[in-house]
Amino acid sequence: MKELLHSTTAYRRIREDAQGDSLSHTMLVLFPDEGYLRLLLKECAKAFFGAEEGSRTAMLIDKESFADCMILPPEGEKLTAESASSVVEESLLRPVEGARKLFVFDCFHLAAPLVQNKLLKLLEEPPDGVYFLLGATAEHAVLPTVLSRAKKFSVPPFTEKQIEDVLGRGHAREEGIREAAAASGGIVSVAEGLLAGGGEDFRLAEQFLAGEGVETLCRAIGERKERRAFFAALKLVLRDMLFLSAGQKQFCARKTQEITRLAEEYPAGVILSAIGFVTEAEKEIGFNANPGQAAFSVYLRMQKEKERWQKLS
Repeated sequence: MKELLHSTTAYRRIREDAQGDSLSHTMLVLFPDEGYLRLLLKECAKAFFGAEEGSRTAMLIDKESFADCMILPPEGEKLTAESASSVVEESLLRPVEGARKLFVFDCFHLAAPLVQNKLLKLLEEPPDGVYFLLGATAEHAVLPTVLSRAKKFSVPPFTEKQIEDVLGRGHAREEGIREAAAASGGIVSVAEGLLAGGGEDFRLAEQFLAGEGVETLCRAIGERKERRAFFAALKLVLRDMLFLSAGQKQFCARKTQEITRLAEEYPAGVILSAIGFVTEAEKEIGFNANPGQAAFSVYLRMQKEKERWQKLS
């Protein structure tokens, strides 16, 4: 995974800027994979300090215990106003081991506007030798005033082949790698979630499209910690249904009897519309909509679209 992260523009540019002594005081990494955002930020922090893999500094950054690199918030938590105040105070202290001090903010997209505003003056005018590395999955969740003060590095989703290669190295004995990579949308953690479920999300997607226990299914989706795997699986099933409808079975990632039956039940126009509905739902979830409610809305819209096509035929 680290090899893939090292291929990103964010990592390479920060490494080049550090070597050329042309670092910006505030850097923002936009990376759509929240599950691996913290790891990417740590790799970028190593590049910032010129720490080679296996060196003392690199190992300390991995452990989040390098004195001149503060990584906030604690994993699984959100940045708070209290921790923002501690950063302001800590930034006034000199670096311990070198000439630079780096503050890394993981999941900055989850920080409340109040917290982002509290850091604004510090991000604009940091003390000498103090730098900030912010990580977020989406630009819209970062205040415009913060964006205007940061040098932005955008990391696009990985290719299907790159995802397959990563899964092949880490999950070589598991089945469904091709399907998970195809459904992931270029997000490694989503692909791993699909793979870890043993194909459960794909089965749930087929059940959802068949209209079996949809309300119960949507409630279960709303309670899940992993919000994106089901929708990724649903889009792949719909895509395969579309290929079957067009007589292009050879391009299908999954070729189950249920998908074949669903392709016969849904008109191609409805399938196309449904893919759009799922894409809209994923965007809404990115703005913190409830996944279960978003899924149920997709189902209702699909049924309405089916009725419309039935009347036309």
